[in-house]
Amino acid sequence: MKARLLEGLEQLKLSLDEQQQTQLLRYIELLDKWNKVYNLTAVREPEAMLTQHLLDSLSMVHVLDAYSESKSEFRILDVGSGPGLPAVPLSIARPDWYVTALDGHHKRTAFVQQVAIELGLSKLEVVQERVEAWKPPVQFDAVISRAFAELNDFVQLAQQHVSPTGVMVAMKGVYPYEELERLSATELTVKTVQSVEVPFLQAQRHAVVLGY
Repeated sequence: MKARLLEGLEQLKLSLDEQQQTQLLRYIELLDKWNKVYNLTAVREPEAMLTQHLLDSLSMVHVLDAYSESKSEFRILDVGSGPGLPAVPLSIARPDWYVTALDGHHKRTAFVQQVAIELGLSKLEVVQERVEAWKPPVQFDAVISRAFAELNDFVQLAQQHVSPTGVMVAMKGVYPYEELERLSATELTVKTVQSVEVPFLQAQRHAVVLGY
């Protein structure tokens, strides 16, 4: 698993130290353990979790790097985070970022809270709430979603949480032509639809970035 992780990180051009590598592998261990009891993900094998969850989430690091450079504090909201994807991998890869994992299901948020404690992720906050009902004290520099909803629903429900200088990032599979066409009137515009390569994954991935 470690050799595969190292190869994946090399392909993603991510330089992470020994502690971060250990944290990532420990996260997979915890996800595998909790998944047997709480059914947090349909992906059952740790090797598949590494590719489909961990490396897929880490593929967003450089996408977000481009928007974090000008910020003294970079705050990310992961909407519909589930078992902490991409919130946990992002927190590990960029420990200076403030990441909030938002999900409406108790068993998922309980798992992510336990992960934050066990892995010492002090800047990872976990919130159990529906995105449209939550009233946080601040807005975020980036609002990201991995498997939350169709693009239009994501924007309509979560755009209240993005700051005027921030971006929304929707992680998608194949190029989302139809979802982009269905994107209804919003102050946000599509900045870019970026093709993303996920190591060992024989499938297309794209990041839709929207901003004011």
